[in-house]
Amino acid sequence: MPAVVTLAVDAMGGDHGLPVTVPAVARILARHDNLHVIMVGEPGALAPELKKEKLDAHPRLSVQAASEVVAMDDPVAVALRQKKDSSMRVAINLVKEGRAQAAVSAGNTGALMAVSRFVLKTLPGVDRPAICTAIPTASGHCHMLDLGANVDSEPEHLLQFAMMGQAVVRAVDGQKSPKVALLNIGEEDIKGNEQIKEAAALMSQAGDLNYVGFVEGNGIFLGDVDVVVCDGFVGNVSLKTMEGVAKMIGGMIREEAGRSWLRKLSGLFALPLLGGLKKRMDPDRYNGASLVGLNGVVVKSHGGTSVEGFASALEVAVLEAERNVPALIRDALAPLE
Repeated sequence: MPAVVTLAVDAMGGDHGLPVTVPAVARILARHDNLHVIMVGEPGALAPELKKEKLDAHPRLSVQAASEVVAMDDPVAVALRQKKDSSMRVAINLVKEGRAQAAVSAGNTGALMAVSRFVLKTLPGVDRPAICTAIPTASGHCHMLDLGANVDSEPEHLLQFAMMGQAVVRAVDGQKSPKVALLNIGEEDIKGNEQIKEAAALMSQAGDLNYVGFVEGNGIFLGDVDVVVCDGFVGNVSLKTMEGVAKMIGGMIREEAGRSWLRKLSGLFALPLLGGLKKRMDPDRYNGASLVGLNGVVVKSHGGTSVEGFASALEVAVLEAERNVPALIRDALAPLE
């Protein structure tokens, strides 16, 4: 039987808060007999939601009080210096104290990164934590980092991201030698700015890194690489572009299907195909970005996600806690110290 895992869940964070976080916790508790959850938030607000989901007397769930909430538009300084009893901060404190193995929040990304870094600190050999998540590809998925934690990154930081990404894929996907690529404007060695060229040289020399060279933006989705490395500016723009294109395609399909009764009828026959495509590309399946490089597991859920999407983020946290990803990253980076 797997070891017991305890998650600290920021119940109040995100665009929707309790109506999403509580039902998601109910689903995840039903899936994992070895899981304990500490719901962090305002007890008076939590109580009716827990009762609604029949969690008010659940033996594997407890409530940790927090009197404040980090709003989605709160400046980082407010979350870090003023709201010290926020549900986000208290959840991360539980990881620091060893009462939980992972924290999950759908709250303000900048605040979550800042508070997590302040409370948990970075692992030895890590200058900057990164945001890493799975991206759907033609053959399954790849992992991409950094997705916004660091706007400017030195070549040495990109090397650290590569080592951390490789450790994550080894842990969660079970791949012994994942293919690591550096995002660039071309695949030829002469392409890219000096930062990219220097990072490529460092990755080529790293002994335990299966670096396979450059990958272009369209190559992210082909399934030929397992880890895509970039700085946070490029990564965040890429991620938001992917989300925008997916929404545009979905809207176009609905618009075209409704243009005439014949197209509506044709759409009925295409429902199984469209349903399968939607399932493979469903953002809820890929919700849950890891803040890698910290002394603990912290998972960021999309702020506007659904119940199933938040449950997916909880699944990411469970898996990374079970595999002790921070320890694996620390071991991977030891040669760079």
